[in-house]
Amino acid sequence: MARDSWASRLGVILAVAGSAVGLGNFLRFPVQAAQNGGGAFMIPYFVSLLLLGIPLMWIEWTLGRYGGGFGHGTAPGIFHSVWNKNRFIKYFGVIGIFGPLAIFVYYTFIESWTLGFGVLGLMGKLKIAAADKISMQKFLTNYQTHLWPSYLFFLLTFTANIYVIFNGVSKGIEKFSRWAMPTLLIMAVILMIRVLTLGAPYPDRPDWNVVNGLGYLWNPDFSALLNPKVWLAAAGQIFFTLSVGIGVILTYASYLKKTHDVVLSGLTSVSTNEFIEVVIAGSIVIPAAYAFLGPSQIGEVAKSGAFNLGFVTMPMVLNRFPMPAFFTGLWFLLLFLAGVTSSVSLVQPAIAFLEDEFNLSRRKAVVIFSVISFVLIQPVIFYFSRGVVDEMDFWVGTVALVVFALIEVILFSWVFGMDRAWEEIHQGADLQIPRIYRFIMKYVTPLLLIIILVSWLANSKEIIFMTNVPPENKPVVLATRLSLLIALGVLAALVKIAWRRRRQLEG
Repeated sequence: MARDSWASRLGVILAVAGSAVGLGNFLRFPVQAAQNGGGAFMIPYFVSLLLLGIPLMWIEWTLGRYGGGFGHGTAPGIFHSVWNKNRFIKYFGVIGIFGPLAIFVYYTFIESWTLGFGVLGLMGKLKIAAADKISMQKFLTNYQTHLWPSYLFFLLTFTANIYVIFNGVSKGIEKFSRWAMPTLLIMAVILMIRVLTLGAPYPDRPDWNVVNGLGYLWNPDFSALLNPKVWLAAAGQIFFTLSVGIGVILTYASYLKKTHDVVLSGLTSVSTNEFIEVVIAGSIVIPAAYAFLGPSQIGEVAKSGAFNLGFVTMPMVLNRFPMPAFFTGLWFLLLFLAGVTSSVSLVQPAIAFLEDEFNLSRRKAVVIFSVISFVLIQPVIFYFSRGVVDEMDFWVGTVALVVFALIEVILFSWVFGMDRAWEEIHQGADLQIPRIYRFIMKYVTPLLLIIILVSWLANSKEIIFMTNVPPENKPVVLATRLSLLIALGVLAALVKIAWRRRRQLEG
């Protein structure tokens, strides 16, 4: 069965950029910058981009393209292609299927809230709730815990994801990304322009203005650079924002032709993501909140975290805009599009695994994935308030990502070897990567990943030992951990079956 492929270079760049551009760009980045030194945060941010983000992006694009040449679209097969003398390396690649699947399970439910809030916002249904913080928090809690209408919007969101993925790589993901990314960008620019032209919305409070809001976000506090946590936060933000360490880019890159320029494509997708995150997202949330809520509340807003910022603070702020229903709807539908471009990428590794290693048709693979993922999402929905999502996000959306990225870097730089790796990266490339990156990829990037992993684990003892988990929630949290281990074991067993089947067919 012939593998699918991208129809154009622009299509794959937009798809990879779409995978990276998600809820975190518009919600997590402004909070991280505001909490960690404002403009000074950008120094460790860009250092991390150069030493961690861009090298990992190039590594994943190159590994994916290389493995795709052997007919493998997921990490187990790609890792085996790189180190075929090691019979166990393919099992380390299981994380590259497990991670996207597990993240999809909870990300899709949260993503569906953006669709629900977008529709309700356009209908003017959020106007009363968004009058104050307490009312908005109560509205959000009710939305999360009551099946109607949240379950309806979940079904619509789930169906939209499956529809895109059902149509394949070029006719589904690429076609969707080619209109979704420009549309998302236009919506974001409209919101940014509206925010930047607000001035001082209250005549009697001239210091409550957008310029001061931008100053709050970007004026540098250089003393923050002496705090190791600021550097760690910057590295973490780069890691999350580029979607590296998940396994998605490996799969996307496996559909490239051997002569595709991964150097330029990788840089272009990174640049697109950074423009949207730093320039556009950085000009919307915090400045708007400062102009309407004032300097006394902006600190509390920044400390409340990305989640409350998006679903509690922003509805309150947008409710004070002229044409509040339009801008509230625009904000949440922007988040919805950003969410879908990310979530469809999370589906593709599992589909590619079933297609490539079990020779299933696209239709059968999508049906199997749809049934399994739909069943797995139900506990997330019904036990959301019991800490399921937080637990999954820590182990899968944080720890597993760094572990997987570390495996990739070691495999690429040390096992494959920098000489071969350097030649493979530049296959078909018009640009020459500075030779300093040979040293960075081999030594600096893995060292940074080890520091990040050790630091996160050291600072997460309360999560690991469930210190702050209410007694009534501990059985649910333990059940979540057990479920994750079982899922990991099942996928490892499927990898074993797939390779045994492959040997039989070759024999």
